[in-house]
Formats: sequence, C-alpha cells, structure tokens
Amino acid sequence: MNPVKVRIINRSDNPMPAYATESAAGMDVRAYLQEPVELAPLQRALIPTGLYMELPQGYECQMRPRSGLAMRHGITLLNTPGTIDADYRGEIGVILINLSAETFTVNPGERICQMVIAPCCHAEIEQADTLSDTDRGAGGFGHTGMK
Repeated sequence: MNPVKVRIINRSDNPMPAYATESAAGMDVRAYLQEPVELAPLQRALIPTGLYMELPQGYECQMRPRSGLAMRHGITLLNTPGTIDADYRGEIGVILINLSAETFTVNPGERICQMVIAPCCHAEIEQADTLSDTDRGAGGFGHTGMK
C-alpha cells in the first residue's frame, strides 16, 4: 500500500491524527478545547480540532463517528460523513450531536471522531431521457427484503 502524503498543521496541543493499528482505516481526531463542552440531549456543537490540512488533488477527507462514543453515549456526527475538500484550508471543525437522553461532556483532548483519507473523482454529468433496465429497477428502501 502506497501512503498518500497529507500536509497537516496542528495548532492544538493534542497529538497528530494517527492510525491506532496497522490495518485501521481511520485516524483518531481530538477535540481542541480550552474547557469542557456539555452537550445536552439532542444538542449539537461545532467542536474545533486545531487541525488544518492540505490534501492532494483527487482526494477527500471524511470525518466519521467513533463507534465507542456512538454505542456507549449516543454521540455521533451530524453530517456523517463530513467531507473536507482538497481545496479547503481552514480549521477542521466537527459537528457533534448528542442523541442520548443524558448530558455528555466533551473534554479537551478527547477523541471525538475518526478521519479517513479517500480518493474521489469528478463525474461527467450527461442529461438523459431514459436509463438502462436492471433486475432491481426502481426498488428502494427494503426492496430486497430481510434474509
């Protein structure tokens, strides 16, 4: 596997994002806070990371929830996955939401999400009057049943 070079400025006092294991797809990202932030049930907040990045053309950075926070505390990202475009140079912020019935405290330096660097491409849109037929056709949500 050939790694992709991503330039990151880290203005926080947190460690740089890093893979927890050799086969991990995402790198943990931490909250850059001066003091804890409380999220009441159904409340959302933009949490700063102190990170700024330069992605190579043809790549995006996806911000995704951490499964442990989601399962244990009902904390997830509101716009999952959050996409960071290759030409964005501002600070990366993460929109957390508390979907639990209890207040959750986000502490400075806490791992709040994971980021995945992924290739992406631009599509060439072609207007059409018809589409090709498939076995599925227009069958959507739940169309294939539960097996």
